[in-house]
Amino acid sequence: MKILLNHTELCQIVEKLAGDICTAHTPIEEIVFLGIQQGGVLFGNQLIEVITKKYPDKKILYGHLDITFYRDDIRKEILAPDKMNLPFNIDKKKIILLDDVLFTGRTIKAALDALLDYGRPEKVELCVLIDRHEYRQFPIQPDYIGKQIKTERTDKVKLINGEVVLKNE
Repeated sequence: MKILLNHTELCQIVEKLAGDICTAHTPIEEIVFLGIQQGGVLFGNQLIEVITKKYPDKKILYGHLDITFYRDDIRKEILAPDKMNLPFNIDKKKIILLDDVLFTGRTIKAALDALLDYGRPEKVELCVLIDRHEYRQFPIQPDYIGKQIKTERTDKVKLINGEVVLKNE
């Protein structure tokens, strides 16, 4: 296991992403942030904490999106669903999907499918901590990227205990 981003580097990247998003979106309380279970929620929790510190008087809309039953590999293995937390209406809202690692794009496609079952957003953007761009299988590109990295196709990149790690298969 190799550490790609230590805790300090991760915090710096999250601060930068929060700043970029806040600069692009005013007022910030009109944005709905959705962390994709599971890694996107871990990343989202950190990002929302930073944004909340920047705007302590604003209500930041943040939810968790479970894509378990929208995945195209659902039939290959039995998956236990994650917790869905979408306590607000997303119709005609600007949504920022949050995920830890963008790899093939299949997770994001499943997230978009799930999202549309809950409403029709005005716009959807994507913010990812890590972009493994060379292995994309769908035409999905992030609007906000923490760090773009080159890996082997068989590598696993995960956000674990406040660090981004690479596991070789």
